[in-house]
Amino acid sequence: MERKNVWLTYKEEQLKELEEVCIRYKTCLDEGKTERECVKTAVKMAEEAGYRNLQDLIQRGETLKPQDKVYVCQMEKSVVLYHLGERSLEEGMNILGAHIDSPRVDVKQVPLYEDTEFAYLDGHYYGGIKKYQWVAIPLAIHGVVAKKDGSKVDIVIGEKEDDPVFAFTDLLIHLSAKQMEKTGEKIIEGEQLDLLFGNRPLKGEKKEAVKSNILRLLKESYDMEEEDFLSAELEIVPAGKARDCGIDGSMIMGYGHDDRVCAFTSLMAMLELEQVEKTACCILIDKEEIGSAGATSMESRFFENSLAEVMELREGYSELKLRRAMSRSRMLSSDVSAAYDPMFGDVFEKRNAAYFANGIVFNKYTGSKGKSRSNDANAEYMAVLRAIMERNDVAFQTAELGKIDAGGGGTIALILANYGMEVIDSGVAVLCMHAPWEIVSKADVYEAVKCYRSFLKEA
Repeated sequence: MERKNVWLTYKEEQLKELEEVCIRYKTCLDEGKTERECVKTAVKMAEEAGYRNLQDLIQRGETLKPQDKVYVCQMEKSVVLYHLGERSLEEGMNILGAHIDSPRVDVKQVPLYEDTEFAYLDGHYYGGIKKYQWVAIPLAIHGVVAKKDGSKVDIVIGEKEDDPVFAFTDLLIHLSAKQMEKTGEKIIEGEQLDLLFGNRPLKGEKKEAVKSNILRLLKESYDMEEEDFLSAELEIVPAGKARDCGIDGSMIMGYGHDDRVCAFTSLMAMLELEQVEKTACCILIDKEEIGSAGATSMESRFFENSLAEVMELREGYSELKLRRAMSRSRMLSSDVSAAYDPMFGDVFEKRNAAYFANGIVFNKYTGSKGKSRSNDANAEYMAVLRAIMERNDVAFQTAELGKIDAGGGGTIALILANYGMEVIDSGVAVLCMHAPWEIVSKADVYEAVKCYRSFLKEA
């Protein structure tokens, strides 16, 4: 069952399409460094492709018919797209589901303080990170400030060439003897991830003059008061654009490949569809990195509620029809897999590892150790997918997330599997997963689009 490096199989036409896909993907990655930005980008792309806001149709009392395309947003952090097929929704859907949140550091609600003439923003990390990787690198702030009058201010600082950047500081090696004795988990503590925000005092101020100057700048630039931090969502992310990686330009280094490399390739495939027999659906969801909790997560009723609304406008809603639609659907839980890294080969089992440029990865199960907290796709579904991939010349591989006792991880797959639908994890292999900068193969990005496109048409 040897898999080929797909670079060796491409013709000139495919190489050109591959580069076009990767250019579009890098643009999406740069525009979508937060879940809100991802939704904004997705909605813009969807509307350009003819999708309409379902809420507008509901307000106008319109109905839906086959080949109509609609989207539904949840709190500007999650979105689901439907391309209605000729067949009844009751017969099930072909679903792509990916998450658009990524590990980062969030700004706390009461964050701004001064210490020895340094101004800081107090941070709280989000998701699983190695905290020491986030110090002494250029960082940007992305987010939104919601004001009491109902207005909102979008904030992005650190991405333009003339923007300032920010940093979490680290201890110089000359004084770090005790620090270097600590385990990796303790080298940098969570409460040390406070963002260096400023150092210049405001003239005439005798107390907390640096903080006062910061507040002056925030007021001038964003009409923002200190108390507005209470209703702000500000995310600290790596500053800079996604870049080609390797002297051969075969890879992409960027922030947030997990899981936006699957989210945006799923979206691209969804927007390409022209005619479908079975309704196609693409879910881009929030909060996977912290266990899928909350109103914008896969554990919420957002997806189910949106489907009920679509069903009502298409063919009339009933609880039984909804249950049948969910249980008869097929889904690719589009999430990344760990790429084999020879620098750390001891945690992988080579025969069942994912490799760069070997195509899309199918993880029959994830979880940890004895398949704990795992969706385990059935053999019949795996056979269906194999046939679809082979018919459409899609390169694919299967993998597990490292050696059995080395660790593990989960996805949204088991949440959708609770409805009785067939679900499997499928995504792109990633190096340096959950680091500030992650790496993927351009070939795998291209094969992901081919995979998702084929699945939506034929599953």
